[in-house]
Amino acid sequence: MSPLRFSPGIDGYTEAHTTPVDRYVAELHVETRAMPGAGMLSGVVEGRFLETLAYVTGARLALDIGTFTGNSALSMASGMGGDGRVISLDRDERAVALARKFIARGPYADRIEIRLGDALETIASLDGPFDLVFIDADKTNYVNYYEAVLPKLADRGLIAVDNTLWGEQVLDDGDQSADTVAIRDFNDHVVQDGRVVCVQLTIRDGVTLIRKR
Repeated sequence: MSPLRFSPGIDGYTEAHTTPVDRYVAELHVETRAMPGAGMLSGVVEGRFLETLAYVTGARLALDIGTFTGNSALSMASGMGGDGRVISLDRDERAVALARKFIARGPYADRIEIRLGDALETIASLDGPFDLVFIDADKTNYVNYYEAVLPKLADRGLIAVDNTLWGEQVLDDGDQSADTVAIRDFNDHVVQDGRVVCVQLTIRDGVTLIRKR
């Protein structure tokens, strides 16, 4: 059987059948969409997916690589217990300012810590172990982020990586742009890594879940 090809309207249908986000998160999405780089917003469906991952794993310490405007950090925090903590990393001060504003509005401000600066340098300074890691940052460093966090992943921890289908450009061998090549290299790197088990999902722009063997 051939793979299922979704119609353009399926994203809207999926979002309409996902529990709506809280009002302050919806307002965050509106402000984010008015910013440059708005396509980096993980959105309602993926946000609820991250929340569910945090909930079912019982995550107590999560790492968010790529804060942007805070949707992913807020999503993971909302799925954690009262003792849960999310460390979120970014270097974009303008995006982080918006993230801080909406995090302060919500009920999870005490669970989220944002650290500005180079993510790889910050990861090196963190001990872990992390129960949940979300990677959604500059694509050319995906392999580097993965290698940096894997030793700090809890034994039953989970890494979720965004954009691993990259608008289906992973299938276009003629696309040799840096980001597309980096995503292909990352996908190949992980599936060939004997230390882990991975599954690539067709959620939004592709989300790969990775756990230790």
